[in-house]
Amino acid sequence: MRYVWLVCLLLLLPACQPASDAGAGRHGVERSDPHGIAVADLPSEAQQTLHDIERGGPFAYARDGVVFGNYEHELPKRPRGYYHEYTVRTPGKRNRGIRRIVAGGAGEYYYSPDHYQTFRRIQE
Repeated sequence: MRYVWLVCLLLLLPACQPASDAGAGRHGVERSDPHGIAVADLPSEAQQTLHDIERGGPFAYARDGVVFGNYEHELPKRPRGYYHEYTVRTPGKRNRGIRRIVAGGAGEYYYSPDHYQTFRRIQE
């Protein structure tokens, strides 16, 4: 009986351990994609958006540049106003579509191909 209890305890132990990166979000950028994505591997529309951000505009959509609240908690926690979002055009869409680049205040960029469900840090 003692061994059964020990086996059960060992099976449950990993589920009780805290996440290793408290600064990352629910799924965490670092845990979901530790290698990020190279600029050259981004869709051409995302490369263009990144270029526009670095140039300071002009931007295609009125909401480009607004504060991104990080309500999904997928990016590292930062003060409100640290992140700003930009639209990545989707060919064939008349609206903004679901692709975004989020810019951080320290110059880091994240690409989301699925409207903030996942992020990949852009490696420049």
